[in-house]
Amino acid sequence: MTLETSIEFLKGIGTERAKLIRNVLGISTVEDLLTFYPIRYIDKSKIHKIGNIAKDTEADIQLKGKITDIQEVVYEKGKRLSAKFRDETGTMDLVWFRYTNWMKDAIPLNQEIFIFGKVNFFNGNFSMPHPEIEVDEKKALQGTLLPVYPGSEKLTKRGITNKLFQTVIFNLLKDLPNLIQENLPDYLMKSMKLIGRLNSFYSIHFPKDLKQFDEANRRLKFEEAFFFQLGYGLKKLHQKTKSFGNPFPIVGEYFTSFYENNLPFELTNAQKRVLKEIRIDMKRSTQMNRLLQGDVGSGKTMVALLTMLIAMDNGFQSCLMAPTEILAQQHFNSIKELLQNTTINVRLLTGSSKTSERKVIHEELENGQLSILIGTHALLEDKVKFQNLGLAIIDEQHRFGVAQRAKLWAKNNIPPHILVMTATPIPRTLAMSFYSDLDVSVIDEMPVGRKPIITAHRREKDRLSVYNFCREEIEKGRQIYFVYPLIEESETLDYKNLMEGLESVMNFFKSYNVTMVHGRMKPAEKDANMQYFASGQAQIMVATTVIEVGVNVPNASVMVIESSERFGLSQLHQLRGRVGRGAEQSYCILMTGDKLSKESRTRIKTMVATTDGFKISEVDMELRGPGDILGTQQSGVVDFKKLSLIEDSAIIKASKLAVEKILEQDALLTRPDNQMMKQYYIKQYKGKNKWSQIS
Repeated sequence: MTLETSIEFLKGIGTERAKLIRNVLGISTVEDLLTFYPIRYIDKSKIHKIGNIAKDTEADIQLKGKITDIQEVVYEKGKRLSAKFRDETGTMDLVWFRYTNWMKDAIPLNQEIFIFGKVNFFNGNFSMPHPEIEVDEKKALQGTLLPVYPGSEKLTKRGITNKLFQTVIFNLLKDLPNLIQENLPDYLMKSMKLIGRLNSFYSIHFPKDLKQFDEANRRLKFEEAFFFQLGYGLKKLHQKTKSFGNPFPIVGEYFTSFYENNLPFELTNAQKRVLKEIRIDMKRSTQMNRLLQGDVGSGKTMVALLTMLIAMDNGFQSCLMAPTEILAQQHFNSIKELLQNTTINVRLLTGSSKTSERKVIHEELENGQLSILIGTHALLEDKVKFQNLGLAIIDEQHRFGVAQRAKLWAKNNIPPHILVMTATPIPRTLAMSFYSDLDVSVIDEMPVGRKPIITAHRREKDRLSVYNFCREEIEKGRQIYFVYPLIEESETLDYKNLMEGLESVMNFFKSYNVTMVHGRMKPAEKDANMQYFASGQAQIMVATTVIEVGVNVPNASVMVIESSERFGLSQLHQLRGRVGRGAEQSYCILMTGDKLSKESRTRIKTMVATTDGFKISEVDMELRGPGDILGTQQSGVVDFKKLSLIEDSAIIKASKLAVEKILEQDALLTRPDNQMMKQYYIKQYKGKNKWSQIS
């Protein structure tokens, strides 16, 4: 038997059961079964007394006594089997809703037995539905904690119970020394105080006590984190040594002249720090791979532009790729505006660019006249050929797939330097795990003069005072957003709510101009209405979430989010970032109904308490899980069996440091004591890490 052996050959499973287990749980090999970890454990070492059972007991418990008075009870929905169970301290009911005649005959009456199960308390009586019955005392009082595995009704109906998994896995463990080899070197286990791999498998399935479980649990979590980090660590080394890049040693005229003459505001210390990190990277003759994180409005576009000017100083072209036309247009407008007093050529390429524009862009790119190209995935088309692309900036990269990004690399013989930007703050544990192959820079301060946005929670009964407050702000010369949720499943209803909302706003704010933007509009109409608001001609914009990545309106000071309980946290945070772009005090008002779920309350509370995107992302990850935050492309990666990205940041950190230390001393893992680790890595992870590109 090996780890690859199919489970159908295991005693107690067979072909039919194997098929069902594969379909329901995705388990097909011996290895799958060994890593099918328990979700909890039951303690059968103690015997409880009926007289001492607490009414609100949650745990499964074991009792010793006799079954008496068994009878069939017929009721409207069918029939059930009912019996009395007695010990010296009291009586309880036993009940079976699903049973057969042979089972009824097999129940031992008036003899000393052990029963095990969950106790319910109803109408002043204790009862236990479907108890496990054991006659043999030795079997009943087991010295270990017994595992409970994830199951399903579909399996239970076919006799694939927890008991079956216990038995099959228990028998597997007898063969464990032939199946499992150690994969971590001795020196690492000693320094991290980890137990051996064999012991961890025994103890995770059948631990003697909680201490043994904790040791096994820690070892298996560390192993998952360690090999994940090792993959990224090797990949990073490969990039540094094998992936050549064009060095940018010069900071010349383009950068200096802009910095001295055209910079509209003093850079924040965070922006200066990040620029320095990028500069150091681009001086080297290896490809830069850097992730730039910064909240909405923290000044990432300025950093991106200054980086592009360094590329120009070194004779190279740059491109900036955004996931939507609106966002690409926004980047283009702000960069164009910043460069208006210079001779630098900047163009925009999107799906809706005219053929005549495209022709000019293609020509200027190839002859080197065009220095900076901004666009959507239209940049990836084969027709788009650069003379010498030296820098590729990707905005909100979680919205692009791996294949799309790889196309960018191919635009130059020597791959361009890569700067990846995101306004979605990623929790530290996620950044440590998923972007380990990227160097991470963070802009963690807002530009000077920006006041933190004041956020308040209001309910329907407060609507009049909210409207009055908005009116006061308009009188001061400010502008207002009213945002309505849009959820695909209920598009018609949402549209109706939006229209009713528009009517209510227009009725109250009769003397002001109101414009509207929603998903059903044609792009041209949408853009025209957005521009109408951005120019200051309209005081109020009523919109669905399409403005999440919309135009920049520094004069907008109030964001009213309707039915805010229907939005996710990061979406609320992104929307809030649409105000507070100017020097004036800005406000975000979260309107909700009266009844809120526990999760909605947490979201609203978090928004009111902080404007720190990173704190918000931590709470968001706890609520939604890491897969959703990273976007669909990455969700498959979050398939850890044991490791939790939310709870195990200390283990992730420790494994990352351990990997860095090992690779520093033995980059190719050639040392004899690193061989088993290397072999395990190659076997488990071959093909999962494409070292030639960012994954």
